[in-house]
Amino acid sequence: MSNDVAYPVFHTPDPALALAVARQLLSVGDQEYVQVSVDVELPRVQDVLHVSRALPDAWFRKEGDDWESDPTGLNAGVHAPQLPSEAAFLSEHLPLWASMLDQPAGSIEDTFTAVAGKYVAEIRWDSLGWPEVPERGLGAEYSHAVVTVLFNTGTREMDEWSHGHTVLVHVRRSGGGYDERHASWLAEQVGQTVIGPPQF
Repeated sequence: MSNDVAYPVFHTPDPALALAVARQLLSVGDQEYVQVSVDVELPRVQDVLHVSRALPDAWFRKEGDDWESDPTGLNAGVHAPQLPSEAAFLSEHLPLWASMLDQPAGSIEDTFTAVAGKYVAEIRWDSLGWPEVPERGLGAEYSHAVVTVLFNTGTREMDEWSHGHTVLVHVRRSGGGYDERHASWLAEQVGQTVIGPPQF
């Protein structure tokens, strides 16, 4: 079983610019089957209410794995229209996460960036295809062709705050420097370079 590895290729204080660079990377690949997923951490009641209005198709959850004894349904996820809006209820379960999975590319990214760009958040495009580049010894890649924008966090785990927004390009994890050569070539196609260590 193979795994992916992600390389940062762009960092900026402007969330809209991060989104623009990510879209440039998408254009390098085969987008026939691409889907987009988003996820954002919401630390305050007013944040939850704002995002539930702005993204009415989002699902809200709290981090936890005790689904059987969760009468709120938040461990499994609650659709925005069914999410209680009472401040007392919401404050008991903060932080909440809001997500939308496997949406058509281009359908939610602008709205999500405008709403979620000030929080710890992620946009992830899956099911891309990276082209073969014979002159560089790079094979086509479909299983691990992914682009991610991380907002206000520098790691894929989204477990720590950092200023600015980072674009990651994902490739197949391989030995002998192949994966970094692949990520570097992809970055070059949009005028960027690898700017940090790989994230596994």
